[in-house]
Amino acid sequence: TYATWWIRQAINRAIADQARTIRIPVHMVETINKLTRTARQLQQELSREATYEEIAEAMGPGWDAAKVEEVQKVSQEPVSLETPIGDEKDSFYGDFIPDENLDSPVENAAKTLLSEELEKALSKLTEREAMVLKFRKGLVDGREHTLEEVGQRFSVTRERIRQIENKA
Repeated sequence: TYATWWIRQAINRAIADQARTIRIPVHMVETINKLTRTARQLQQELSREATYEEIAEAMGPGWDAAKVEEVQKVSQEPVSLETPIGDEKDSFYGDFIPDENLDSPVENAAKTLLSEELEKALSKLTEREAMVLKFRKGLVDGREHTLEEVGQRFSVTRERIRQIENKA
């Protein structure tokens, strides 16, 4: 009867839904399982690890090396950043991943020196000229202001702001 197949399918779907930390759709789990079986079979036949191209050929039409590689990437289990590393287990995996948002010490030093040089150069200008340049170049709030915006702030025309900027 079909009941055994329905039960088997229900069990397989439940395992697919519950087995991973990050849920993968059932159709993708089935694809991963088929790819894994094919790769194992090829490994036994060839007595070596099969290439992506060989696996794609064995999987059939509609498969190429890029698709095989993509499916294998999806099938990898995530690694916790709290995984202990080393013999004493006093370090964690996350300790060795660089924070891309932080500047390196060299970049920090360069920014500090540049900022000091900029302040020194701006100190030779009048206060108004310095402020106009700071607003126009985005040194005040990180956004470059238009001639019109700076003109409104100083209650002058945008042409006058352009003249002040050129003089500075």
